[in-house]
Amino acid sequence: MRLRHHFTLLSLLLLSLLVVASLSFVSGEGRYRLWLLILSALSLLYLPFFYRFAIRPIRSIESGMDLLREQDFSSRLRSVGQYEADGVIKIFNRMMDQLKHERLRLREQNEFLDLLIHASPMGVIVLDYDRRVSLVNPAARRMLQLEQHEVEVGWSVEEITRTTRLPLEEIPLHETRSLTMHDGSIYKCTLESFVDRGFARHFYLMESLTEEVRLAEKKAYEQVIRMISHEVNNSTAGITSTLDTLISLLPEGEESLELAEVMRVCIDRCYSMSRFITNFADVVRIPEASLQPTDLNQLLSTSARLMEGLCLSRSIELCLELDPLLEPVWLDTLLIEGAVQNILKNAVESIETDGEIRIRTSQSSRSLEIADNGVGISKEVEAQLFRPFFSTKRSGQGIGLIFIREVMLRHGFRYSLSTHPDGWTRFVIYF
Repeated sequence: MRLRHHFTLLSLLLLSLLVVASLSFVSGEGRYRLWLLILSALSLLYLPFFYRFAIRPIRSIESGMDLLREQDFSSRLRSVGQYEADGVIKIFNRMMDQLKHERLRLREQNEFLDLLIHASPMGVIVLDYDRRVSLVNPAARRMLQLEQHEVEVGWSVEEITRTTRLPLEEIPLHETRSLTMHDGSIYKCTLESFVDRGFARHFYLMESLTEEVRLAEKKAYEQVIRMISHEVNNSTAGITSTLDTLISLLPEGEESLELAEVMRVCIDRCYSMSRFITNFADVVRIPEASLQPTDLNQLLSTSARLMEGLCLSRSIELCLELDPLLEPVWLDTLLIEGAVQNILKNAVESIETDGEIRIRTSQSSRSLEIADNGVGISKEVEAQLFRPFFSTKRSGQGIGLIFIREVMLRHGFRYSLSTHPDGWTRFVIYF
């Protein structure tokens, strides 16, 4: 019989004898008092054994429960010298080892996952159970241009859309959409989910397609423009040369003068067509930027003076708010002047008559802002901006914004174009 059984029988025997002796003591029989004293002495001698075989295992188990409650998986229980209790303690310690190794493995995996998300070139936005932002990695912050914001954690998806104008809430779960920002950047966005503590949480993956799409578009329209330019210029050159020859050979007379006038109109149309094609070809032939430190405020003052006549004729007020602390900016003067002229021209055409254009520079944000209170840009049009040959003007060629985009890319400047809730359309360039 095991020691536990002996311990149990001895405990019951002593308890029975103590009960009998106590009853005899109460009944007044003196001969039993001696037995009671002897049993009391034996009970005192038995207490260490009782503590070892009963109280100590219970306290050890209580200590183990405290360790589990506090999630302290590094501590272990000692053996108490009792067979069954030591078996439980051995299993408990083995469980604690497994929990410790599992926690360490999960911690290492989480640290690796955090590093992977932080270093990933793909944008990652993780939402909590309430579909509010709990994590935005640096790539997503750059893509969404959130560097100037410090409270994106806790935002709802609608707040991100309102701030960045990227309609993430339109993406269904487990689907991928290509979305365009207000600066013409194109992103492939996917909405997926994972299970955390038994509940689903959503996250967005964002991959930039801007450069790939831009290069594909540029390769396509360069080839088309070169082919059309070659054919049109060769044809118009032959036509204008032939018409000039015919005009010189016409006999004198009223009918000949009328015919010569018609031929000159045809020659002018040929030259207009040639200039039209040349405008497209000029976009293809934009040179690389030759950077040098430039007083941007002076450049903007000159550009504003060139637009004063056009603005006055349309009752448009042109306001300059130039930061005198603005440090020189490294840029190509000719290319930036051309881009600024295009932006101002678009602003004037957006206002048409009776409006205001503001040109503002800032040293703190190292930016240039050209704002107008014209008709604004709709959400549908905003998604098409900076696309080749896209124009909202009836006679537009769609090359103004393409030229601006190419100039910005050659300088490495960030830019954005959108109409804000206050009704002002802002073109912002960050140096």
